[in-house]
Amino acid sequence: MSESAKYELRQRLMWCVIFAALLSMMGCGGSLYRVSPRVEAPIAEKAGEARGGGITLRAVPLRTDEESQQLFEANLPLGGLLPVRVEIRNESGAPIELRRARFHLRDAAGKEWTVRSAKQAVSRILEANEVTFYNPSSRKEFEEKLRAHALDMETPLAPLEGRQGLIFFQTPHKEAVESPRGLVLTIEKLPQAIELRLD
Repeated sequence: MSESAKYELRQRLMWCVIFAALLSMMGCGGSLYRVSPRVEAPIAEKAGEARGGGITLRAVPLRTDEESQQLFEANLPLGGLLPVRVEIRNESGAPIELRRARFHLRDAAGKEWTVRSAKQAVSRILEANEVTFYNPSSRKEFEEKLRAHALDMETPLAPLEGRQGLIFFQTPHKEAVESPRGLVLTIEKLPQAIELRLD
């Protein structure tokens, strides 16, 4: 076989490999992590409760890796993320705009944890788990499924309506979550600020 024939054969083989790789990448659809469907269930009995300004707030943090694995098949504590399951009930006679509400989380040392959107939480999960190569549509699907679990802050809370969902907080220095104690959740920019101890 001549050199030019060998070269041509190598070129065809290389293009076949590239084409096969592209096909397999396109076939890698679906979410990056399997996310459990959202289920409206009563918030845990161990949840703390606070009232103020016609609002009842209940919240409980998902502290363990097992809890986050069960929901998201991802290790959120490793990425420094702490999901807090929140339930808000409007006991007043007027709608409440949650869009303006600001959630804050402090630990026993007084350090402020940062609120993260679903998109930011996905970025942190991928970074912490060193996931660098993925199908962009898989990331988008994972983000949408994670967002489905988040607390809806866009829709006003009607009188006597209750709503629940997760709020994602990140540790002060992006370090892993390790048994945080003395957590205090505060909501501001509502008719009245509400503070709730989570343990």
